[in-house]
Amino acid sequence: MRPETEAELAETIKAASGPLRLRGGGTRAIGWSTGEVLETGGLSGIVLYEPGALTLVARAGTPLAEIEAALEAEGQRLPFEPMDHRGLLGTTGAPTVGGMAAANASGPRRVQAGACRDYMLGVRFVDGAGQILRNGGRVMKNVTGYDLVKLMAGSWGTLGVLTEVAFKVLPKPEAVASVLLDGLTQGAATDAMARALGSPFDISGAAHLPEGPEGAPLTLLRVEGFAESVAYRAGRLRDLFAGSAVRIETDPERNAALWRDIRDVAPFHTRAGDVWRISCKPSDGPELAARLGAEATLFDWGGGLIWALLPEGSDARARLGAFGGHATRVRGEGESPVFQPEPAPVAALSQGLRARFDPRGVLNPGLMA
Repeated sequence: MRPETEAELAETIKAASGPLRLRGGGTRAIGWSTGEVLETGGLSGIVLYEPGALTLVARAGTPLAEIEAALEAEGQRLPFEPMDHRGLLGTTGAPTVGGMAAANASGPRRVQAGACRDYMLGVRFVDGAGQILRNGGRVMKNVTGYDLVKLMAGSWGTLGVLTEVAFKVLPKPEAVASVLLDGLTQGAATDAMARALGSPFDISGAAHLPEGPEGAPLTLLRVEGFAESVAYRAGRLRDLFAGSAVRIETDPERNAALWRDIRDVAPFHTRAGDVWRISCKPSDGPELAARLGAEATLFDWGGGLIWALLPEGSDARARLGAFGGHATRVRGEGESPVFQPEPAPVAALSQGLRARFDPRGVLNPGLMA
C-alpha cells in the first residue's frame, strides 16, 4: 500500500483489519514487526522552504537527499547530522524525512547541536485510529505542543505515521578542522574528549576509534565555524594536548569522510556479527567496553555512545549487567528485545501512550516489545 495523500493514508489506516508494517525508504528497519507493508514514499515533496527564516517543511516520504540538495544550494544544513543506516544494515533505497524523524537519527554533532528532535518545529501525522493530527508550528517561537512533537521523534512509527515535518535548519560553517590524537587508550581517550568538551573551544564532534583507518587508536575532535576562529581553536586544542601525538586535519573533503565514517559506523559495514548501540555516561564507557568484550568498538558523543560489534546471537545487556544507560540491538537477531526494557513506571506510561494513539495496536506491532 502506497497512499499518495494524507487523506488516503488516513482512510487506509482506518480500514486496516490487521497489523501494518510501516516503511519510508526502507533503510532504517531494525528489529521486527509484522503485517502488511504501508509505504509513505507517495507523500513526498518540500512544502515550504524559507532560507531567511531557517525553516523547512517537507512531507514525510521526501528523500533526505532532496532536502540536503535544497539546503546545500542556500549554504545551509540539518544541524544534527543524521546517520545513514544503509551501510550498517545492508539496506537499499533512499532515507526519508519521516524515517529520520521517527528514528530521531542524530550524528556526531549531537554533542554540540543537539538531536533531531531538538530541531523539529511541528508535525502532521495519522494515528492508529486513522485520525489526522497536527502539532507544533513552523517557527521556533511557536512552542504549542512541543512535547507531542518530540514524542513522535524516536517513536519508530508506533504512535502514528508521520505525513509532514517542519524543521529548523542552520547555515553551513565556513571552515572545519579535526584535531587528531594518535595512540590513546580508551581511558585516556575518554579523558581527552571530556577535557576538550569542557574547554571553551566549542567542540562539534568528539569520537574515538580503538582501530583507526591505519589500525592504531585514533581520537578525533572537531571544530567548525569561521576560518580564523577554527584555526585558532584547533591550535589551542593542539597546545592543550601537547604531550600527545597531535595532528590537525584541515582538508574539507578528508574531514567530511572522517566524520561520515564515524556517523555511519563505517568500520562495521563489512564485518559479520551483531551491532549494538549503547548510550551511557561517558566516564562509564571504558568499563562498559571491557564488560562487553566486543570484537570491535567505536566511541562517539565524547564516549557517551558506544557502538559494539559482537558475535551473532550475543546479548549485550547480559554482558553489561546493570548500568546507567540503555542498549539497543541495531543489527542481528536474538531472543532479547531490540530496545532496552523500560522500568515498570515508564513502561506503564509508554503502554498508555500507545493505547491512546494506536488503540487497535496496528502500527508496527511488536517493535517496542
